[in-house]
Amino acid sequence: MGVLTKHELDYLERSLKRKANETEQDIVGAEWSEHCSYKSSKNYLRQLPTKGIRVVVGPGYDAGVLDIGNGYVITVHIESHNHPSAVEPFGGAATGVGGVIRDIMSMGTRPIAVLDALRFAPIKGASKLSMKSRWLFKNVVKGIADYGNCIGIPTVGGEVEFDESFNDYCLVDVASIGFGRKQDIVANQADVGDVLVLAGGSTGRDGIHGASFASKALDAENRSAVQIPDPFLEKLLLEATMEAIRAGCVKGIKDLGGGGLSCCLSETSDSLGKGFDVELSNVNAREGGMTPAELMISESQERMLYVTSNEKLPALKSVLDKYEIRYSILGTVQEHQDLVVRNSGGVVASMPSHLVAHAPLAERSSRRPKYLDALKSVKRPAVPSDLGMAFLSLLADPTIASKRWVYNQYDHEVGIRTVIKPGMGDAAVLRLNTDDKLVAIKLDGNSKHCYLDPYQGTLGCLSEGRRNVICTGAEPIGVVDHLQFASPEDPEVFWTFTQAVKAIVDYCNFIEIPVVGGKVSFYNETAKGPIKPSIVMGTLGLIENLSHVTKTTLSSGDSIFIIGHTASEMGGSEYYEYLHGITGGAVPKVDLEQDRHNGDATLKVIRDRLARSVHDCSKGGLAVALAEMAIAGRTGLRIDLDAIPNSCKSPDDLLFSESHSRYIVATSKPDQVRSFLSSEGVVFDQIGRAEGTTLEFSKGRNRIVNLPLGKAEAAYYSLEETMK
Repeated sequence: MGVLTKHELDYLERSLKRKANETEQDIVGAEWSEHCSYKSSKNYLRQLPTKGIRVVVGPGYDAGVLDIGNGYVITVHIESHNHPSAVEPFGGAATGVGGVIRDIMSMGTRPIAVLDALRFAPIKGASKLSMKSRWLFKNVVKGIADYGNCIGIPTVGGEVEFDESFNDYCLVDVASIGFGRKQDIVANQADVGDVLVLAGGSTGRDGIHGASFASKALDAENRSAVQIPDPFLEKLLLEATMEAIRAGCVKGIKDLGGGGLSCCLSETSDSLGKGFDVELSNVNAREGGMTPAELMISESQERMLYVTSNEKLPALKSVLDKYEIRYSILGTVQEHQDLVVRNSGGVVASMPSHLVAHAPLAERSSRRPKYLDALKSVKRPAVPSDLGMAFLSLLADPTIASKRWVYNQYDHEVGIRTVIKPGMGDAAVLRLNTDDKLVAIKLDGNSKHCYLDPYQGTLGCLSEGRRNVICTGAEPIGVVDHLQFASPEDPEVFWTFTQAVKAIVDYCNFIEIPVVGGKVSFYNETAKGPIKPSIVMGTLGLIENLSHVTKTTLSSGDSIFIIGHTASEMGGSEYYEYLHGITGGAVPKVDLEQDRHNGDATLKVIRDRLARSVHDCSKGGLAVALAEMAIAGRTGLRIDLDAIPNSCKSPDDLLFSESHSRYIVATSKPDQVRSFLSSEGVVFDQIGRAEGTTLEFSKGRNRIVNLPLGKAEAAYYSLEETMK
């Protein structure tokens, strides 16, 4: 049976003017699940700014499409596989990669990179929860690595956070970008009499009710809802799809993801404005005795639906045969606008496609959470007697520490496009085989900030994403969002969602950057409770010239500047949460005008070739950002804390505050940088120099921190030891 509420079943049957049979209820139950229908969020997502001079295709399709000039486009999409990964981390994460890659293929572009954003409970210690979190972390990374490595698409970046709200759970977000010619974008069109071809993997009972499973709290380990990955088949499917597009033998493409055939057929039929008549006995079934409902809602992986004409059908068959991909003629395009499903000739379901594809929207109430007032003000901790040891502890914080243990498992160079590799810059940078252009992409999130202030926390995620692509020399051109929350039926949870959407609307309108796609994931909670609001923003940037590409590697002899103001905004900081166990306080606020101004000035410094390396300040604050640059360049540094523009109350705030809109610029041309930044009217100062073999931070005549570079390196790379 489907999982329709009584209200939804009544709505369905009123619309049909008859009773819905069990197969129809299952089909609609899959499509109307929260995971597929966005029934709680759709009204709010309509507020997002989605137009822009580069936007070819915005939200609502398998992937967003951005025009980069000269007849070329890049595509981008982000998806999650949270519940499946929490139950079976290897398979859940692997199939998440496969799904987002097929979304890129569906637009007619070749996937060129994958990124991941991961959330786990703390992994340090010998408790059962820590041991389980390490197991989840290890196997999620292995699943992503194996799938990407097997299919030959590089995993080029991402981020990982650890927080107790993810106990017994995890969030697995996977994004992919594609590249292609604008003329090859599949427009998805059809004429009456056209043929529907189902190709790829066989359809089995894996993934049954997967969409429904992801649309409620995780209170049981339903392994049958987790799909089985086959990256080698996906590689063949990718090459066959690209060849079929080049041969002009497909008029429409749709991948089979959440909801299986139910969602794929109803959504494609609805978007085309044409009816589909399909025969389930033609489906290549993996198991005997599968019911029509099971065939319709199975989420078996590596499957694609192609729409082709009768004239082009032989050419499509020839391509699929060449790659030894199994396929079946599933049905035909009809003049009516219904989804008609047959089994051995008999009709088992017949409903208007528009009705199936559009769930009745859920009206959710919202209420500001009571916990926010209790966490507004906290007693600030005493300044540690040894700030050097505090600094070392932060560098070893798994959220901050180098993720080399993760990305060393990924083949991030396959395809020879990767210019800035993991660990070398603030965002991944990839070559595009058109002129000298490159694309930068980064995923960013901060659950701790979003928990304490979902509006400012989300602004911060957007600010950080923009900073990260600017630091590579890229102009930000588009964002995708991934909004992850607990149950939307909880008014306090839903309020945090509405605040996140408001922040995205405000930031993107002000900065004038379009939202080209995204994902909303609700019901991320277990018996232990809800996750913290977890917003992940993916930011895309375009680099027009290879000479503008900038890394974070500090060079000995460089002069170091900071752009931006540092304030005592310690709420949600890693310093408070990880080091002192304090949850609460005022989170960093984003001044939109300052954010835009500082970013624009930094990009000009890079493009004028005045910067040797650039890095933003984020988790762990200024001290951590400088340490990361020094470790990358194998050089020490000397910093004058009194030179930093700030309003901090104590040296630990100055070192570890996570105030936004700040950039560190290292240069061999300090006089020119100073002159340029003065003319731009930004807040800045020269704060130090790269030299020696220690990380030295002084205030007046007092050395506040004096750490040997080797000790800092050992702490920063400690994740490898934790995961042994």
